[in-house]
Amino acid sequence: MSTLNEQVDALTWNVAEVIPADGLTSKLRTGQPLRVKLGLDPTADHVTLGWTVVLRKLKAFQDRGHTAVLIVGDFTARIGDPSEQDKTRPMLSKQQVDEHAQRVLDQFFLILDRDRTEIRRNSEWLERLGVDGLLEVATHQTVAHTLGRDDFAQRYAAGAPISVREFIYPLLQGYDSVAVESDVEIGGTDQHFNLLVGRDLQRAYGQDPQTILTMPLIEGTDGVRKMSQSLGNYIGITEPPEEIFGKVMSIPDELMDKYFRLTTDLSEDEIASIARDNPRPEVRKRVLASEIVRLYHGDEPAAEASARWDEVFVEGKIPADVPDVEIPVPSVSGSVVYVPRLLAELGFAASSTAARRLISQGGVYVDGERLSTEEIDVADVRGKVVAVGKRHFARLT
Repeated sequence: MSTLNEQVDALTWNVAEVIPADGLTSKLRTGQPLRVKLGLDPTADHVTLGWTVVLRKLKAFQDRGHTAVLIVGDFTARIGDPSEQDKTRPMLSKQQVDEHAQRVLDQFFLILDRDRTEIRRNSEWLERLGVDGLLEVATHQTVAHTLGRDDFAQRYAAGAPISVREFIYPLLQGYDSVAVESDVEIGGTDQHFNLLVGRDLQRAYGQDPQTILTMPLIEGTDGVRKMSQSLGNYIGITEPPEEIFGKVMSIPDELMDKYFRLTTDLSEDEIASIARDNPRPEVRKRVLASEIVRLYHGDEPAAEASARWDEVFVEGKIPADVPDVEIPVPSVSGSVVYVPRLLAELGFAASSTAARRLISQGGVYVDGERLSTEEIDVADVRGKVVAVGKRHFARLT
């Protein structure tokens, strides 16, 4: 039986901030199972490694007998979280959000115990709230307080528009805590303001305010910006093993320790041992890539992904299983293929603009020859293998 201090140490490992500082200790001291809330808005189709950071922390509470309350923000996702945004997000339709939610639900249970997770959709209570209910919730938050958050303050000072809809988002997310009577809420550091609103609303509605645990954000494969599907710098846990492996191998060396701590099951001692035994960054990164693939696909796919990396990256071979793909019609004009559009259509680049950047950086090949032009005759690519980096291959037909 672990002591109170041991529980606190385990549950706050890698946590950026606990609010209030003694909040978790006080709640654990009661000896009662806690209701631990995590809300995620399904705005895209993948659970990314960024999401796994908070999901894994929720699992840590679940493993210690607490109730994991996972809120699928099917209502709040339609509005759009304004956190760290420099402009108003576009609204999503109910159908779009429902489709995203359906695709990510099963992915959550690659981390959480399905039988011990309370799944709630916040449309349950937010659709019933109505105008009167929303006005009641809104009385507990001031405009001055909302404008005090950094992202809003910067946009307001720059004269950038801030819609009233964006003011409402933190209130609705905060009301989720009231609806499920959460004792603890987990979120990324970018959710600091929204999580505090949850405490304020619980207090206003006569509940004991939740303790907040914020988790560090991880940068995406570009090594600069927060991992995001909209930015195309993400690693999805259900992507093919070789795709995950290759994406992890592409992260900057300086991010490795952060990825080891936040995205794997390895202890600090194990991470330190890997660093001692593998002083070369590329070798250590292979261990990281294998560990992440193993977590979500198993030992054998991890070994196969590593072998494929050797075949393509170390030995410079074109894989034997390159898929045959028809040249997408939108990328062809007459007898000419516009390569940036081709790469975007194939999913090898997030957009034509990103594809142009890949070409200028020398990252696009046709049958092993580096491509330096954005246009090429159909006859010159038909039957040949187009490659972006060492992970994306297609034989054009």
